[in-house]
Amino acid sequence: MRERQAVRGARRAREFEAFVAGAAGRLLHAATLLTAEPTDANPRARQLLTASLAHTYASWDRLRGEDPYDCARRELALRYARGAWHRGGPPPDGPLAHLKARERLVLVLRLFEGVGEEQVAALLGLPQERVGALHARAMALVLHPPRGPAPDGPAMSGAAP
Repeated sequence: MRERQAVRGARRAREFEAFVAGAAGRLLHAATLLTAEPTDANPRARQLLTASLAHTYASWDRLRGEDPYDCARRELALRYARGAWHRGGPPPDGPLAHLKARERLVLVLRLFEGVGEEQVAALLGLPQERVGALHARAMALVLHPPRGPAPDGPAMSGAAP
């Protein structure tokens, strides 16, 4: 009995390692977009990914035909949505930093991950119309980012130096 459990545990570990080798890069990129950290300094994204992968590993035997990537992505999104990943630490400065957390989540799921609007709505427990509105607002903000105050100085005022 113990031998069979050891063989099953070793197979489970190999399967999970293969999954992580193939999926961790994309999931880390999604987590980095969510936390709005720079790609070369993303400790919160790495923590988010680690927690999501740990949950996926813990439920590995219960997946039974379900795509492990979908499970890990869902866990990543839910952990981020709970709010612990976008509070604290330095202010975000990644490409999506000017978006609110929920807008960022919807945009990453819809555009980067290719998840349908209906699925995002079900995952987040929101009406589909709300997801559509969040997505539209996020797209508008990404395409036309808010401008900060204009810097002072002769070069910007139109006066010759």
